[in-house]
Amino acid sequence: MADDAEGWDLSDGLGEPPVPGLEGPLQEQQESPGPTERPGDDSGSHPRAENVEQPEPDEKEKDGKGYDDLRRVLGQQTVHNNFYASVDASGAAFGFGTAATPGLAPGSVAPSEIDKALRFYLGPQPCFDEAFGKLESEHIVVLTGQDNSGRAAGSFALLRKITGGGAGLRSLSPANSLADLAASRDIKAGQAYVILDYVGETHVDAVQAFGIKRLSEELQGKGSYLVITAAEDTRRRLALRDYCVPWHTPDPLELFHHCTQLPSAPDVPSDLPAELLERVKELRRPADVVAAATGLADGPDVALKALTDSDRELVRNWFHKEPPAGDLLPLAALAFLEGVPERTFEQHSVQLSAHVRDWEQTGELPAAEADGAATTARRGVVFRQTRARWKEQAVGLVRTERRAGPGQDPSRSERRIVFHSPRIRELAIAELHDLYGYELWYPLRQWLSGLSLVDDLDVRAEVARGVALLARHALVEVDENLLRTWAGGITSQRVTTALTLQFMCDDPHLAPQALNVALGWADRKGPERAITSAMALTGRLGSLYRLEALNWLWFLTHRGERMAFAARRSLVLLLQTAEREPDRAVFMLRYVRTRIAGTPRRSTARSHALRATVQLLEAHQLEGTGPLPAALLSGIPDGARHLGSLWTSVLLSVCRRRAVGALCRTLVALRDEPQGADVVCHLGEAMHAEMSPRQWDALRKDLPTALNHPEYAIPGARELAHVLLGSLSN
Repeated sequence: MADDAEGWDLSDGLGEPPVPGLEGPLQEQQESPGPTERPGDDSGSHPRAENVEQPEPDEKEKDGKGYDDLRRVLGQQTVHNNFYASVDASGAAFGFGTAATPGLAPGSVAPSEIDKALRFYLGPQPCFDEAFGKLESEHIVVLTGQDNSGRAAGSFALLRKITGGGAGLRSLSPANSLADLAASRDIKAGQAYVILDYVGETHVDAVQAFGIKRLSEELQGKGSYLVITAAEDTRRRLALRDYCVPWHTPDPLELFHHCTQLPSAPDVPSDLPAELLERVKELRRPADVVAAATGLADGPDVALKALTDSDRELVRNWFHKEPPAGDLLPLAALAFLEGVPERTFEQHSVQLSAHVRDWEQTGELPAAEADGAATTARRGVVFRQTRARWKEQAVGLVRTERRAGPGQDPSRSERRIVFHSPRIRELAIAELHDLYGYELWYPLRQWLSGLSLVDDLDVRAEVARGVALLARHALVEVDENLLRTWAGGITSQRVTTALTLQFMCDDPHLAPQALNVALGWADRKGPERAITSAMALTGRLGSLYRLEALNWLWFLTHRGERMAFAARRSLVLLLQTAEREPDRAVFMLRYVRTRIAGTPRRSTARSHALRATVQLLEAHQLEGTGPLPAALLSGIPDGARHLGSLWTSVLLSVCRRRAVGALCRTLVALRDEPQGADVVCHLGEAMHAEMSPRQWDALRKDLPTALNHPEYAIPGARELAHVLLGSLSN
């Protein structure tokens, strides 16, 4: 294996926790020797652990259908503008690999990102000085407080001040165990570390306290520092109590004046409107205050207009009128079914009304009625909201539009009901959560669970988006009452759960929670939940926490066949979504190369690794039927070296025939590329660097024979095969 793969640190210095009862995703289990890898054997057989129940064929077929659904939704996300949130939202992200918040994705944080985050920074007092003192003495501090209170920027400011800006800053995974991080002894000297929105500790207080003390000593010995941001309830954990500093936002007016007095600030009139300052005083998020200050470049009137949250006022006014159930329930339904065809929306909206009516039979009052008389008046009418009434009662909140579904001909466009803006949907869910109790949410949860069972993928995708928005306000209820049940349910429910965790990553404060939820199902929670975990670790979640996702998916490839099947499909999906992101694709290819290099030949672990590898080589592009390796060879710098190494690894395995077939399909796809010959030449050179004489002789015989197959006997493909073999022979 090439030198860049050998010895590559898969733990990234993060001290990954082992899985309870097993050696965990980062430590290979002691495998018994497997069968000899014979070049002529293409049976696809592989070593299986004893006493592992093999899945029924229909179970794997259903799991495969779930992955087809997941691939379809992730493909739509990648192609349709890559929007993951409303365009004007601070949490919007473009593309799978983009993190809106510096340090959200584990890895090095560039100085330019820190400069941008601290451009308008004003440290709140006295908590900033208190945190600095604790960091100076203990080398570790935990900033606790509400989301959007500036904790992340505060952590960067503290680390920059204490290191003078000369140390590198590295973000660690929020799911790390602090005790295991201390035990790993991978803390680098003179390094600054940050963990944003920490969720990872699972040890009891006594063990945790000992581990954190060791971590503090390790940091002090290396001259390194660690700042953690966490929720307010972290202060109640005895082991962390001595390291916590309650964090709060700076005074809004002080921050506003600080921003306007910076040299880079726009010219500010001496007599700002009093209404503008009053609006600023009401702001609670530092980011909103900074936006108000920078908005003065367009004039005070424009800044004042921007501060007037018309969407919020519109939604609040609508709810404060105490709408009757006939108006409330359709709006609640739309919050979880925005954009589906109108006929589909009406069908499911009626079902929500039926759930509420069934709940009324218990003697409780309806969700939106004031007295029993109103209940009687409503009996016998399931759905009173006509389309005309809808436009009249929800004016300003919703509208109808005509458009076709994804991949449909424009002539098949349908009427669809949507909110006037993405923000209104989020605000409507917030008001539903804040104003209504069990009498609404109990039937609403039943209704959502019913929708998670339907075959319509577009409906389930919108349910997932709505539930992800609800998780911003009721994460515990969403997890306990919906996700935990769906994760162990049928295929459609598991896909809905995985999509919900993907959409939760739109909110940088929910992304660590989504990771924590997904990893909680990866082991000893049953095959269904393990498969749900594997599905969730693709797409946006797998992009943000790429090393952690790869470690756990690789671990699952060594479990029972059904879980291994799902994990391999997830690995393929991760690589498919990385096609347009060279850095992430190369990271994943290097990861697989390193894993193969670390497994002994003729072992069970080697067979698992090669089965996963050949599926990557056989993969198609996320959108279309073209082979993915051809796209990676053409579009990713140094892709030939990594893919050549993977092909070489499987040429003398039980997967050899499949590998040769994948190579033929790649040559066919490259025949029309302008630089196809050069790409194939580089691929051959990469394979030659690692190929043994026995492998070369086998490929020299197999490749021309395979190209005689009608599927591959296409003009140009054989010529590229000669280029490849010529590069190998040289």
